Amino acid sequence: MPILHTLSGLVLLLSGLMTAPAPIRYEVSFPNVVHHEARISVSLSDLPPGPVQFQMSRSSPGRYALHEFGKNVYDVGAVDGSGRELSVTRPDPYRWDVVGHDGSVTLTYTLFADRAGGTYSQFDETHAHMNMPATFMWASGHEQRRIEVGFDIPDRSGWKVATQLFETENPARFEAPHLQYFLDSPTELSDFSLREWQAAGTDGPVTFRLAIHHLGTEAEVDAYAEWVEAIVAEEIAVYGEPPVFDGGTYTFIADYLPWASRDGMEHRNSTILASSQSLAENAAGVISTVSHEFFHAWNVERIRPRGLEPFDFTRANMSRELWFAEGFTSYYTPLFLRRAGIIDVEGYARGLSGGLDAVVNSPARSFFGPAEMSMQAPFVDAATAIDPNNRTNTFISYYTYGAVIGLGLDLTLRSRFAQNLDDFMRHVWIAHGKLEIPYTVEDLERELGIFTGDEAFASDFFERFVRGSDLPDYATLLSHAGFLLRNRAAGASFLGSVQVGSTAQGLEVRSGTRIGSPLYDAGVDRGDVLVSIDGRVLRTEADWRAAHEAHAPGETAELIYETRGTRETVQVRFAADPRLEVLTYESAGETLTDAMQAFRAAWTGSRR
Repeated sequence: MPILHTLSGLVLLLSGLMTAPAPIRYEVSFPNVVHHEARISVSLSDLPPGPVQFQMSRSSPGRYALHEFGKNVYDVGAVDGSGRELSVTRPDPYRWDVVGHDGSVTLTYTLFADRAGGTYSQFDETHAHMNMPATFMWASGHEQRRIEVGFDIPDRSGWKVATQLFETENPARFEAPHLQYFLDSPTELSDFSLREWQAAGTDGPVTFRLAIHHLGTEAEVDAYAEWVEAIVAEEIAVYGEPPVFDGGTYTFIADYLPWASRDGMEHRNSTILASSQSLAENAAGVISTVSHEFFHAWNVERIRPRGLEPFDFTRANMSRELWFAEGFTSYYTPLFLRRAGIIDVEGYARGLSGGLDAVVNSPARSFFGPAEMSMQAPFVDAATAIDPNNRTNTFISYYTYGAVIGLGLDLTLRSRFAQNLDDFMRHVWIAHGKLEIPYTVEDLERELGIFTGDEAFASDFFERFVRGSDLPDYATLLSHAGFLLRNRAAGASFLGSVQVGSTAQGLEVRSGTRIGSPLYDAGVDRGDVLVSIDGRVLRTEADWRAAHEAHAPGETAELIYETRGTRETVQVRFAADPRLEVLTYESAGETLTDAMQAFRAAWTGSRR
């Protein structure tokens, strides 16, 4: 995540050998891996007199909330260069202070870790899966020192190492130029399957590595690697070139294991991919994470929001630009699957339905537009809290919201300017990404004006759709490509999009009710129990559906429900079902013209 500006990490590493103080050295061993523990030591020398402050990170690159990784650290001790035991105090939950050293300190601790994904770590008999902020303490004030890390690989494990860290002559030892790069370098030790290929880059061939730790077959890896290579080629075609990866290599690190958690996380020269599903079960599902995370190699790693640069590991990180960094990336995620031939045009159309429905019909747009919605990330990005919230009415994921805005901009550029979002992304890449100049919302607005030659259009688009919460005319825009946006259940009645569950008293409402829905207007909220509608007893979801089918939009009915010890009887008016879907013209029985076919092909067809 953190940028290295105009010098590659390799150059910094080599120059650091001549100018930097003694490197920080980490050693990792696995004496109790069956119980998810690792033993880790960190050694510093050339220290001035005074305390040394060791820190566990509180946040992680690509995550925007606090995670307090210090909670899984224990059995902490320290010695000086002569082996003398030193005093260790813990002034706060994520810091350990060491005093009385002789210029050298080695701090050792045990870490428990059992969640494989894009944020945390996991140690077991099958692998050591390490996201660095969740794994390694670091010394405050020494962030620019070169780092060396060695792994004591268990005998007969067959473990190899997949990482973006720089190799040394020892296959179990690696280096990083400084702390920011080190903490941005997830590492997998396992008996993984490896596939490699090359693509042309600005400074010569780029090597891509796919390391998959799974329980499947080599044939499954071969087929999956072909998909990954096709997606990589489609994404490079948008920008015209891959980024300059430090060391000339990009690494996909994948854990597709029953004990992994579905996740994906981008890094400067690598990405973590994880799922509890195997390639045999759902290769077409997990490949979408590849599409999303690799696009981040440009859009967020190098086309970088100013609010995230440099990434601060001691606090939550907030950005107004996540609708672009995450949302536009989410727009492209299924588009690349279509361009690579992994999904067909019907599947792509269906995939647009959920996002459009979620954004168009959400009452949250009355509170926040995409820029402000991005600022909610520290509260929702894998953040945890035990108090109830009202996000049903106040929040739309910046992934989803931004994807819908990206769709609107792409189709507007294609239909109004004979341009497209691919070329705008390339424009932003040249203006900001290649030079690694962090951007703001205002920078993107200015670049859109330059790109289109129409500053008034750019100003209007950002004012209405980014800072504000208006939406483009999606029905008209999609029609250019022969896609039909319509109500998915025309004529059906509707009381609200809620989850319900059976209880002895009736149907419990298990999700918030949306502002403007008949249930919300009737005073019903999460935790209430729906007893009957017009005398029809409600016990199951089938009863709930039958009550809807018995009424037409505009009709009223008597609803009895229980709320916090009282029974209420109210009149509810059934609304028309507002939920949306997208279909191709041909599947909807509409005429697909040659112009529509050409527009669609230019939009969803391969750019390779």
